[in-house]
Amino acid sequence: MSGTQTKTQFGRIFPIRDAWLAKSPPEPIIDPDLPIIDTHHHLWMRKGGGTRGESWEVPEFRYLIDEFLADCNTGHNIVGSVFLQCHSMYRKDGPEQMKPVGETEFVAGIAAMSDSGGYGKTKVCAGIVGYADLTAGDWVTPVLEAQIRAGGGRFRGVRHSSGYDPDPIIGNSAPDIQPGLYLRDDFRAGMKRLSALGLSLDAWGFHPQLPDIVDLARAFPSANIVMGHCGGPLGYGRHAGKQAEVFADWKKGVTELAKCQNVTMKLGGMMMRLAALDYMAMDAPPSSGDLANAWRPYVETCVELFGADRCVVESNFPVEKMGIGYAGLFNALKRLTAGASKDEKAAIYAGTARRVYRLDC
Repeated sequence: MSGTQTKTQFGRIFPIRDAWLAKSPPEPIIDPDLPIIDTHHHLWMRKGGGTRGESWEVPEFRYLIDEFLADCNTGHNIVGSVFLQCHSMYRKDGPEQMKPVGETEFVAGIAAMSDSGGYGKTKVCAGIVGYADLTAGDWVTPVLEAQIRAGGGRFRGVRHSSGYDPDPIIGNSAPDIQPGLYLRDDFRAGMKRLSALGLSLDAWGFHPQLPDIVDLARAFPSANIVMGHCGGPLGYGRHAGKQAEVFADWKKGVTELAKCQNVTMKLGGMMMRLAALDYMAMDAPPSSGDLANAWRPYVETCVELFGADRCVVESNFPVEKMGIGYAGLFNALKRLTAGASKDEKAAIYAGTARRVYRLDC
């Protein structure tokens, strides 16, 4: 499968197709009472942004508290959530390095709305993961301190993405990204300041970068590192048609990463990068069974290697909503963890998130 042989331009974000999502046949909710903390979602009010063709380019659409809660209220027991950095609502003015603090200010306001009690049981944005340029080294400290203040007690860490692939079809984390970000001395100087403040790093890269993330985790054994999207397996562009090779490379990388006890793995987030389902060509969304089958080798391997006490679940909404609804997505994850014990499920779906992100929901 490749970007030119399918209708889906994998690695890019497209507007949500509500009429298409409505064609999904209804499914009974699996284990509807199981408490879930969604550890990875975004909030946008965008008129479009980014650089055309890059994966972080966001089309014009709204996804705020009402839209997120509408998804949460489709049957699963979502008790809380963690917001993840997505270049939203940066400050217009002021020093460039301080502009991402605007995103935290914006999200903290939404979290306060949720805490008011007027929006239901879900504690939206109980944790906030924002952005600071860690390559600023020691100079990143004032930015991190500003983020902590802006978060109103909810700021938990930074996502500074490293996703790079030489194939232009892939769509990298940022237009100016270069290979080896996590190996750079300036990044590691910033990582030292991040850890000193008790903040976590949400790591994001593609499966060829897994050795870099392993090296980073070993260099900072006391740092709290959370790996996004099952370690970023790629299935399109130069990786198309190489499923066995990709899985072998990915498994080798996550096996080493799992040996780092300071790393937690997020289960989910592979709709746009694994490219297992050509969702733009489908007449209706995949069933939860279809998605579970597509993701099974990756999710089951992560659970086996990391264990329930180092796995959390994520929706990656509204990005994953390009290919499936919220109810179907969490049904798929529940299918993939059906063999876990009651205690293991309690950890995977909420308990581990409470510990890793220091949440009270």
